[in-house]
Amino acid sequence: MEKSNRVGILAGGNWILDFIKMIDVYPNENALANILSQNSGNGGAPFNVLKAIRKMDFSIPLEGVGVLGDDEYGDDILDQCERLGLETRQMKRLKGVETSFTDVMTVCSTGKRTFFHHRGANALLEEDDFDFEVSKAKFFHLGYLLLLDNLDRIQSDGLSGAAKVLRRAKEAGMYTSADIVSEQSDRYTEVIPSSLPFIDFLFINELEAHNLTGIQLLDADNVFLISNGFKAAKKILDMGVLSWVVIHFPNGALALNKEGHQILQPCIKMPRLLVKGTVGAGDAFAAGVLAGMHEGWEMKASLQLGVTVAAASLMDNTASEAILPWMECLQLGNKYGYRKL
Repeated sequence: MEKSNRVGILAGGNWILDFIKMIDVYPNENALANILSQNSGNGGAPFNVLKAIRKMDFSIPLEGVGVLGDDEYGDDILDQCERLGLETRQMKRLKGVETSFTDVMTVCSTGKRTFFHHRGANALLEEDDFDFEVSKAKFFHLGYLLLLDNLDRIQSDGLSGAAKVLRRAKEAGMYTSADIVSEQSDRYTEVIPSSLPFIDFLFINELEAHNLTGIQLLDADNVFLISNGFKAAKKILDMGVLSWVVIHFPNGALALNKEGHQILQPCIKMPRLLVKGTVGAGDAFAAGVLAGMHEGWEMKASLQLGVTVAAASLMDNTASEAILPWMECLQLGNKYGYRKL
């Protein structure tokens, strides 16, 4: 099918329930912290991205692909998908397996998060679980690389399972995008590179970009080094990414494409009292960018939408509940202004 005849976004990978605990302080080992409140919400790249796009009020067909356990958590995820109008024909249930979940510890005073993740069913997602022939989607988004055990495995031909899935999506006529999990490991240069030549748009944060390229992106005061950010993006493009590398960091985002076009987008100056948590902000950003690109917007406008959707997501401690219709997200920028980089 020609790209011009395609419509919609198919997102696959990690489907997670987040259990969010708001705590007073992150404790040292053997010490105590107080849980001040708790709730649950959606988690994982496909779940977060698709829910964010639906809450932005775009009329884009949305589909999911992934594996769930045959348990209450899996029921919960499918119930949420039904309420959101997400196509779930490629969502598989596995008997005797637990649906993936994450305990998210968020410090009230800072919004900083620490994740305790149970890999569960997501670890069993396989190449054969993706059927690109039944989908008419224009974009395929995969996440998170480094958190999908079967797909992260490098095979005898030097390609990971994720690389082969992305290659098949390209062969089916889709634009492809991917996101990476922030993992403390040295696996970045082992697992990620084989996927890059099959990715049109790579979303990556400053820590992941450093781990993938070795380029230092923060100074001694943890301030993002913009010039080094573009150098890292260039290096990742040289590793094979087909169109754009998008690096998001606490104060904004930058994008670089194969033609050398550079875009820098600051984030919104959200009042501290409005910020309830940062869970899912990266996926909210990616959702805004993907929605804009699907609708034919230029990258500059798509990045602006991305940072405004991410800003809206901060107003709740779950990943997506606070996200507003896209025009209201953009109005947040007019209301609060943008940071200076």
